[in-house]
Amino acid sequence: MPFTALLGQNKALTLLTRAVSGGRLAHAYLFAGPDGIGKRTTAHALAAVLLCREPREMQPCGLCPGCRKVRSANHPDLLVIRPEGTAIKIDQIRELKKALTFAPFESRQRIVLIEEVQTMRREAANSLLKLLEEPPPDNLLVLIGSTGASILDTIVSRCQVIPFTPLPLELAAAVIRRHRPEFDETAALALAALSDGCPGQALALEAEGSLALYQDILEVWLKSGRSTAEQVEQVLLLATRLAEAKEGMEPVLMLLRIFLKNAMAARTDAGATAFAPEVLLARERWNLPGLSAKMAVLDLAEQALARNCNRGLTSEVLLLELFDCCPPLP
Repeated sequence: MPFTALLGQNKALTLLTRAVSGGRLAHAYLFAGPDGIGKRTTAHALAAVLLCREPREMQPCGLCPGCRKVRSANHPDLLVIRPEGTAIKIDQIRELKKALTFAPFESRQRIVLIEEVQTMRREAANSLLKLLEEPPPDNLLVLIGSTGASILDTIVSRCQVIPFTPLPLELAAAVIRRHRPEFDETAALALAALSDGCPGQALALEAEGSLALYQDILEVWLKSGRSTAEQVEQVLLLATRLAEAKEGMEPVLMLLRIFLKNAMAARTDAGATAFAPEVLLARERWNLPGLSAKMAVLDLAEQALARNCNRGLTSEVLLLELFDCCPPLP
Protein backbone atom coordinates (compact mmCIF):
# COMPACT_ATOMS: atom_id res chain seq x y z
CA MET A 1 0.00 0.00 0.00
CA PRO A 2 1.49 3.41 -0.94
CA PHE A 3 2.09 6.09 1.65
CA THR A 4 -0.74 8.25 0.31
CA ALA A 5 -3.24 5.47 1.08
CA LEU A 6 -2.23 5.12 4.75
CA LEU A 7 -4.76 6.64 7.12
CA GLY A 8 -4.56 8.13 10.58
CA GLN A 9 -0.82 8.10 11.33
CA ASN A 10 0.13 11.56 10.12
CA LYS A 11 2.89 12.09 12.69
CA ALA A 12 4.62 8.82 11.83
CA LEU A 13 4.33 9.44 8.10
CA THR A 14 5.64 12.99 8.43
CA LEU A 15 8.70 11.85 10.38
CA LEU A 16 9.49 9.12 7.86
CA THR A 17 8.86 11.33 4.83
CA ARG A 18 11.23 13.99 6.14
CA ALA A 19 13.93 11.41 6.87
CA VAL A 20 13.69 9.81 3.43
CA SER A 21 13.42 13.08 1.52
CA GLY A 22 16.34 14.61 3.39
CA GLY A 23 18.52 11.52 3.19
CA ARG A 24 18.65 11.34 6.99
CA LEU A 25 17.36 7.87 7.72
CA ALA A 26 18.48 6.42 11.04
CA HIS A 27 20.09 2.98 11.07
CA ALA A 28 17.21 1.52 13.09
CA TYR A 29 13.60 2.41 13.83
CA LEU A 30 11.06 1.03 16.28
CA PHE A 31 7.46 1.34 15.13
CA ALA A 32 5.65 1.23 18.47
CA GLY A 33 1.94 1.19 19.21
CA PRO A 34 -1.07 -1.07 19.74
CA ASP A 35 -1.66 -3.96 17.38
CA GLY A 36 -3.83 -3.40 14.34
CA ILE A 37 -3.18 0.31 13.66
CA GLY A 38 -0.93 0.14 10.61
CA LYS A 39 2.63 -0.38 11.88
CA ARG A 40 3.33 -3.39 9.68
CA THR A 41 1.60 -1.80 6.68
CA THR A 42 3.67 1.36 7.08
CA ALA A 43 6.91 -0.63 7.37
CA HIS A 44 6.22 -2.51 4.15
CA ALA A 45 5.21 0.73 2.39
CA LEU A 46 8.50 2.30 3.50
CA ALA A 47 10.44 -0.69 2.19
CA ALA A 48 8.62 -0.43 -1.15
CA VAL A 49 9.65 3.22 -1.49
CA LEU A 50 13.29 2.57 -0.59
CA LEU A 51 13.63 -0.41 -2.93
CA CYS A 52 11.94 1.28 -5.89
CA ARG A 53 14.35 2.43 -8.58
CA GLU A 54 12.33 5.53 -9.51
CA PRO A 55 10.23 6.64 -6.53
CA ARG A 56 8.37 9.93 -6.76
CA GLU A 57 7.17 11.89 -3.73
CA MET A 58 7.34 8.87 -1.41
CA GLN A 59 5.49 6.67 -3.89
CA PRO A 60 7.02 3.60 -5.59
CA CYS A 61 6.58 3.53 -9.34
CA GLY A 62 5.07 0.05 -9.23
CA LEU A 63 6.66 -0.92 -12.53
CA CYS A 64 10.40 -1.33 -12.00
CA PRO A 65 12.01 -4.70 -11.18
CA GLY A 66 12.39 -3.62 -7.55
CA CYS A 67 8.67 -2.87 -7.19
CA ARG A 68 7.67 -6.12 -8.88
CA LYS A 69 9.93 -8.15 -6.60
CA VAL A 70 8.66 -6.39 -3.46
CA ARG A 71 5.08 -7.02 -4.57
CA SER A 72 5.77 -10.73 -5.07
CA ALA A 73 7.77 -10.95 -1.80
CA ASN A 74 10.89 -12.01 -3.71
CA HIS A 75 13.20 -9.02 -3.32
CA PRO A 76 16.64 -10.24 -2.14
CA ASP A 77 17.22 -6.98 -0.23
CA LEU A 78 14.01 -7.16 1.80
CA LEU A 79 14.32 -9.49 4.79
CA VAL A 80 11.33 -10.11 7.05
CA ILE A 81 11.77 -11.77 10.44
CA ARG A 82 8.62 -13.11 12.09
CA PRO A 83 8.11 -15.24 15.21
CA GLU A 84 8.60 -18.97 14.73
CA GLY A 85 5.73 -20.32 16.73
CA THR A 86 5.26 -17.93 19.62
CA ALA A 87 8.63 -16.16 19.66
CA ILE A 88 11.54 -14.84 17.65
CA LYS A 89 14.41 -17.13 18.51
CA ILE A 90 18.14 -16.57 18.72
CA ASP A 91 18.83 -18.78 15.68
CA GLN A 92 16.80 -16.37 13.56
CA ILE A 93 18.92 -13.44 14.75
CA ARG A 94 22.12 -15.41 14.12
CA GLU A 95 21.01 -16.12 10.56
CA LEU A 96 20.19 -12.45 10.13
CA LYS A 97 23.67 -11.45 11.28
CA LYS A 98 25.22 -13.78 8.72
CA ALA A 99 23.09 -12.30 5.95
CA LEU A 100 24.09 -8.76 6.91
CA THR A 101 27.80 -9.52 6.48
CA PHE A 102 27.19 -9.36 2.71
CA ALA A 103 26.48 -6.19 0.77
CA PRO A 104 22.96 -5.65 -0.61
CA PHE A 105 22.42 -7.64 -3.79
CA GLU A 106 20.51 -5.22 -6.02
CA SER A 107 19.76 -2.02 -4.12
CA ARG A 108 21.83 0.60 -2.40
CA GLN A 109 20.31 -0.45 0.91
CA ARG A 110 18.94 -3.64 2.45
CA ILE A 111 15.72 -3.36 4.48
CA VAL A 112 15.18 -5.66 7.46
CA LEU A 113 11.70 -5.80 9.03
CA ILE A 114 11.48 -7.53 12.42
CA GLU A 115 7.82 -8.04 13.26
CA GLU A 116 6.36 -8.60 16.74
CA VAL A 117 9.68 -7.78 18.33
CA GLN A 118 8.04 -8.01 21.76
CA THR A 119 7.99 -11.82 21.37
CA MET A 120 11.76 -11.97 21.17
CA ARG A 121 13.36 -14.17 23.80
CA ARG A 122 16.01 -12.58 25.99
CA GLU A 123 18.96 -14.32 24.35
CA ALA A 124 17.68 -13.27 20.93
CA ALA A 125 17.14 -9.71 22.16
CA ASN A 126 20.68 -9.54 23.52
CA SER A 127 22.04 -10.80 20.21
CA LEU A 128 20.02 -8.19 18.32
CA LEU A 129 21.31 -5.52 20.72
CA LYS A 130 24.87 -6.18 19.56
CA LEU A 131 23.72 -5.75 15.98
CA LEU A 132 22.09 -2.42 16.83
CA GLU A 133 25.21 -1.22 18.63
CA GLU A 134 27.43 -1.90 15.60
CA PRO A 135 25.11 -1.76 12.60
CA PRO A 136 26.62 -2.88 9.29
CA PRO A 137 26.56 -0.20 6.58
CA ASP A 138 23.83 -0.03 3.93
CA ASN A 139 21.25 -1.77 6.11
CA LEU A 140 18.08 -0.33 7.62
CA LEU A 141 16.42 -2.20 10.48
CA VAL A 142 12.75 -1.57 11.24
CA LEU A 143 11.47 -3.18 14.44
CA ILE A 144 7.71 -3.47 14.87
CA GLY A 145 6.40 -3.92 18.40
CA SER A 146 3.36 -3.49 20.62
CA THR A 147 3.33 -0.83 23.30
CA GLY A 148 2.94 -2.16 26.81
CA ALA A 149 4.89 -5.30 25.90
CA SER A 150 8.31 -6.24 27.24
CA ILE A 151 10.87 -4.81 24.83
CA LEU A 152 14.32 -4.34 26.34
CA ASP A 153 14.99 -0.71 27.20
CA THR A 154 18.46 -1.07 25.71
CA ILE A 155 16.93 -2.02 22.35
CA VAL A 156 14.47 0.88 22.49
CA SER A 157 17.28 3.32 23.30
CA ARG A 158 19.23 2.31 20.18
CA CYS A 159 16.33 2.88 17.80
CA GLN A 160 14.52 5.98 16.70
CA VAL A 161 11.01 5.40 18.01
CA ILE A 162 8.14 6.20 15.65
CA PRO A 163 4.91 6.30 17.70
CA PHE A 164 1.66 4.93 16.31
CA THR A 165 -1.65 5.68 18.04
CA PRO A 166 -5.21 4.33 17.83
CA LEU A 167 -7.31 5.95 15.13
CA PRO A 168 -10.38 8.13 15.73
CA LEU A 169 -13.40 5.86 15.53
CA GLU A 170 -14.72 7.37 12.30
CA LEU A 171 -11.36 6.89 10.61
CA ALA A 172 -10.97 3.37 11.99
CA ALA A 173 -14.43 2.57 10.64
CA ALA A 174 -13.37 3.89 7.21
CA VAL A 175 -10.36 1.55 7.24
CA ILE A 176 -12.59 -1.37 8.21
CA ARG A 177 -15.00 -0.61 5.36
CA ARG A 178 -12.09 -0.34 2.92
CA HIS A 179 -11.27 -3.98 3.70
CA ARG A 180 -14.85 -5.16 4.25
CA PRO A 181 -17.10 -3.04 1.99
CA GLU A 182 -20.10 -5.24 2.83
CA PHE A 183 -20.19 -3.70 6.33
CA ASP A 184 -22.52 -0.76 6.75
CA GLU A 185 -21.40 2.34 8.62
CA THR A 186 -23.05 1.30 11.89
CA ALA A 187 -21.39 -2.12 11.94
CA ALA A 188 -17.99 -0.64 11.06
CA LEU A 189 -18.29 1.95 13.84
CA ALA A 190 -19.25 -0.74 16.32
CA LEU A 191 -16.19 -2.80 15.39
CA ALA A 192 -13.99 0.28 15.61
CA ALA A 193 -15.31 1.08 19.09
CA LEU A 194 -14.88 -2.51 20.31
CA SER A 195 -11.25 -2.55 19.19
CA ASP A 196 -10.50 0.89 20.65
CA GLY A 197 -9.71 2.43 17.27
CA CYS A 198 -7.46 -0.41 16.04
CA PRO A 199 -8.99 -1.55 12.72
CA GLY A 200 -6.57 -4.44 12.24
CA GLN A 201 -7.67 -5.91 15.55
CA ALA A 202 -11.32 -5.40 14.62
CA LEU A 203 -10.94 -7.25 11.32
CA ALA A 204 -9.06 -10.11 12.97
CA LEU A 205 -11.70 -10.43 15.69
CA GLU A 206 -14.50 -10.56 13.15
CA ALA A 207 -12.70 -13.10 10.97
CA GLU A 208 -11.84 -15.43 13.86
CA GLY A 209 -15.34 -15.42 15.34
CA SER A 210 -14.04 -13.79 18.53
CA LEU A 211 -16.37 -10.84 18.08
CA ALA A 212 -19.49 -13.02 17.93
CA LEU A 213 -18.44 -14.91 21.06
CA TYR A 214 -17.72 -11.66 22.90
CA GLN A 215 -21.15 -10.30 21.96
CA ASP A 216 -22.83 -13.49 23.21
CA ILE A 217 -20.96 -13.22 26.52
CA LEU A 218 -21.94 -9.57 26.85
CA GLU A 219 -25.60 -10.30 26.13
CA VAL A 220 -25.81 -12.97 28.83
CA TRP A 221 -23.68 -10.93 31.24
CA LEU A 222 -25.90 -7.85 31.12
CA LYS A 223 -29.26 -9.62 30.94
CA SER A 224 -31.27 -9.65 34.16
CA GLY A 225 -34.28 -11.53 35.45
CA ARG A 226 -32.90 -15.08 35.41
CA SER A 227 -32.50 -17.47 38.28
CA THR A 228 -29.02 -18.24 39.56
CA ALA A 229 -29.26 -21.80 38.25
CA GLU A 230 -30.17 -20.57 34.75
CA GLN A 231 -27.33 -18.09 34.74
CA VAL A 232 -24.76 -20.65 35.92
CA GLU A 233 -25.90 -23.03 33.17
CA GLN A 234 -25.46 -20.34 30.50
CA VAL A 235 -22.11 -19.26 31.95
CA LEU A 236 -20.75 -22.80 31.80
CA LEU A 237 -21.87 -23.15 28.17
CA LEU A 238 -20.11 -19.88 27.30
CA ALA A 239 -17.01 -21.01 29.20
CA THR A 240 -16.87 -24.16 27.06
CA ARG A 241 -17.07 -22.07 23.88
CA LEU A 242 -14.40 -19.70 25.19
CA ALA A 243 -11.99 -22.54 25.99
CA GLU A 244 -12.59 -24.14 22.60
CA ALA A 245 -11.86 -20.85 20.81
CA LYS A 246 -8.10 -21.54 21.22
CA GLU A 247 -6.32 -18.58 19.55
CA GLY A 248 -9.58 -16.64 19.74
CA MET A 249 -9.67 -16.72 23.53
CA GLU A 250 -7.11 -13.94 24.09
CA PRO A 251 -8.92 -11.50 21.74
CA VAL A 252 -12.17 -12.08 23.65
CA LEU A 253 -10.40 -11.23 26.89
CA MET A 254 -9.01 -8.11 25.24
CA LEU A 255 -12.53 -7.04 24.24
CA LEU A 256 -13.81 -7.65 27.76
CA ARG A 257 -10.96 -5.50 29.09
CA ILE A 258 -11.86 -2.66 26.71
CA PHE A 259 -15.50 -2.96 27.78
CA LEU A 260 -14.62 -2.72 31.47
CA LYS A 261 -12.23 0.16 30.83
CA ASN A 262 -14.97 2.07 29.01
CA ALA A 263 -17.46 1.31 31.81
CA MET A 264 -15.00 2.71 34.37
CA ALA A 265 -14.50 5.81 32.23
CA ALA A 266 -18.26 6.27 31.97
CA ARG A 267 -18.61 5.78 35.71
CA THR A 268 -16.26 8.69 36.41
CA ASP A 269 -18.35 10.93 34.12
CA ALA A 270 -21.94 10.35 35.15
CA GLY A 271 -23.26 12.81 32.56
CA ALA A 272 -21.50 11.21 29.61
CA THR A 273 -23.68 9.78 26.86
CA ALA A 274 -21.05 9.11 24.18
CA PHE A 275 -20.74 5.49 25.22
CA ALA A 276 -22.43 2.39 23.84
CA PRO A 277 -25.72 1.44 25.57
CA GLU A 278 -24.06 -1.70 27.01
CA VAL A 279 -21.36 0.44 28.62
CA LEU A 280 -23.96 2.78 30.13
CA LEU A 281 -25.83 -0.23 31.51
CA ALA A 282 -22.64 -1.54 33.12
CA ARG A 283 -22.02 1.92 34.58
CA GLU A 284 -25.38 1.76 36.36
CA ARG A 285 -24.98 -1.84 37.53
CA TRP A 286 -21.47 -1.72 39.06
CA ASN A 287 -19.56 0.91 40.98
CA LEU A 288 -15.86 1.63 40.45
CA PRO A 289 -14.63 -0.90 43.05
CA GLY A 290 -16.84 -3.56 41.47
CA LEU A 291 -15.52 -2.81 37.98
CA SER A 292 -11.95 -2.77 39.30
CA ALA A 293 -12.50 -6.18 40.89
CA LYS A 294 -13.70 -7.57 37.55
CA MET A 295 -10.64 -6.12 35.84
CA ALA A 296 -8.50 -7.95 38.42
CA VAL A 297 -10.31 -11.20 37.54
CA LEU A 298 -9.31 -10.67 33.91
CA ASP A 299 -5.71 -10.11 35.00
CA LEU A 300 -5.73 -13.42 36.87
CA ALA A 301 -7.15 -15.26 33.84
CA GLU A 302 -4.48 -13.84 31.53
CA GLN A 303 -1.77 -14.79 34.03
CA ALA A 304 -3.16 -18.32 34.19
CA LEU A 305 -3.09 -18.61 30.40
CA ALA A 306 0.51 -17.37 30.36
CA ARG A 307 1.38 -20.21 32.77
CA ASN A 308 -0.37 -22.72 30.47
CA CYS A 309 -3.04 -23.50 33.02
CA ASN A 310 -6.05 -25.53 31.93
CA ARG A 311 -8.03 -23.36 29.51
CA GLY A 312 -11.36 -24.93 30.40
CA LEU A 313 -10.95 -24.35 34.13
CA THR A 314 -9.59 -20.84 33.53
CA SER A 315 -12.61 -19.98 31.37
CA GLU A 316 -15.08 -21.30 33.93
CA VAL A 317 -13.49 -19.43 36.84
CA LEU A 318 -13.24 -16.24 34.79
CA LEU A 319 -16.87 -16.15 33.69
CA LEU A 320 -18.29 -17.30 37.02
CA GLU A 321 -16.38 -14.48 38.72
CA LEU A 322 -17.38 -11.87 36.13
CA PHE A 323 -21.04 -12.93 36.28
CA ASP A 324 -21.03 -12.83 40.11
CA CYS A 325 -21.92 -16.53 40.26
CA CYS A 326 -19.34 -17.28 42.97
CA PRO A 327 -17.47 -15.40 45.69
CA PRO A 328 -14.44 -13.38 44.45
CA LEU A 329 -11.02 -14.92 44.69
CA PRO A 330 -8.97 -13.93 47.77
